[in-house]
Amino acid sequence: MLPWLDACRESMDMLKGTSSFGDYRSNDDEASLGKPLIPDTTLDEEAPVSALSASLQKASFHGSMPSMKKCSFTQALVNGINVLTGIGLLTTPYAVKEGGWMSLTLLMMFAVIACYTGILLKRCLESSPGLQTYPDIGHAAFGVPGRLIIAVTLYAELYAGCVEFVIIISDNLSTIFPNTSIHIAGIYLNAHQIFAIIGILIVLPTVWLRDLSLLSYLSVGGVGASIFVVLCLLWVGAVDQIGFHRTGTALNLASLPISVGIYSFCYAGHSVFPNIYSSMKEPSLFPLVLIVSFIFCWFICTGAAISGFLIFGDSVQSQFTLNMPIKFAASKIAVWTVVIITISKYALTLTPVAMSLEELVPSTWSRSYGVSVLIRTALVISTLVVAMAVPFFASLMALAGSLLTVLITIIFPCACYLSILGHRLTNMQMAVCICISILGFFIACDGTYSAVIRIAGQR
Repeated sequence: MLPWLDACRESMDMLKGTSSFGDYRSNDDEASLGKPLIPDTTLDEEAPVSALSASLQKASFHGSMPSMKKCSFTQALVNGINVLTGIGLLTTPYAVKEGGWMSLTLLMMFAVIACYTGILLKRCLESSPGLQTYPDIGHAAFGVPGRLIIAVTLYAELYAGCVEFVIIISDNLSTIFPNTSIHIAGIYLNAHQIFAIIGILIVLPTVWLRDLSLLSYLSVGGVGASIFVVLCLLWVGAVDQIGFHRTGTALNLASLPISVGIYSFCYAGHSVFPNIYSSMKEPSLFPLVLIVSFIFCWFICTGAAISGFLIFGDSVQSQFTLNMPIKFAASKIAVWTVVIITISKYALTLTPVAMSLEELVPSTWSRSYGVSVLIRTALVISTLVVAMAVPFFASLMALAGSLLTVLITIIFPCACYLSILGHRLTNMQMAVCICISILGFFIACDGTYSAVIRIAGQR
């Protein structure tokens, strides 16, 4: 069990190197913890694979690595922005439709709370020089059970992200080729099912790879891709003359929990924050990295939410790219950008989960490439099965956001902070943490229940 827990550190470093459309850790080499997103050396020199294995979006292929240089402020900032600007961006207009215009205040509120809890993780790391990753913090706070619970939650969030990736590929390709269908041995497959299978066939070989450096190149462009897709959305509304229209309600309490889950998913980055902090040349600047990263994420998500809902109104779908008329060049470019970035991120996201399972296999087997291929293939097929069984992108995001992201972003940081540093805190500091934890608990319960009911109704 302990080797599996150590693999979590490798996975975290991987997440630092992933793109913005996904949301997302450590090799036995401690040097991987300092690996910057914008490296001073080439990607080949950095061995991105071992970064992947390091922590939650990490993967650890046990090999030697050169010593890594520490991240500058700029590199750490790009890491933070890259981690935060995720697939939740595509769904923010739908969240406005569900919760109403006033629900956007929650997007800002979550940004403030998530930024604060990110600083709490920094303070936990400072409590002991041996702490470097999120599971390390859990271990310091609650022992091996704490490390295990946090690690499992982080891997579950990664797995959920991979399921969302399959749905994104399926939904967006179906908009380009809507009339695709096939009959095989009496079985009918529609466009969504066909492209889900095609997407899995494309990403499967990338999951088998030991060297993910090429995918790392693509994933690093995720922030730019996110901005580019939003610009395509604005182009469709303004230049292609679809126009912006006043619509929507002020507040819809009945569907507000769905919006809450989606908004919380937009800030799913805490799994990697400890690794970014540990990798910085000047850790004292980490709070500034968080503040700027959250402001950027809030700004682009709010811009996409307002623009998308003004353009498409109540007809907006779970991903605004599905509403963009495919006859326009900007729409095609946006859809293909989303698909390509998503495909490039799949292997980077799933590899840490695969490596954690490989650590459970007897050592004589785990060294076998064939065993690794079988485990990874089974994982990939399982994400396809889940995506085809529950192809509801927004509802799944609301479920993952309400349950997993709220735990990782709100509840766990406060609980660990109180456990590790509670004896040093003032009554006010303790009260703030307790209040945030209680708020997170109610959000998790209400949002999870609402998302489950929504999914059951859609099925």
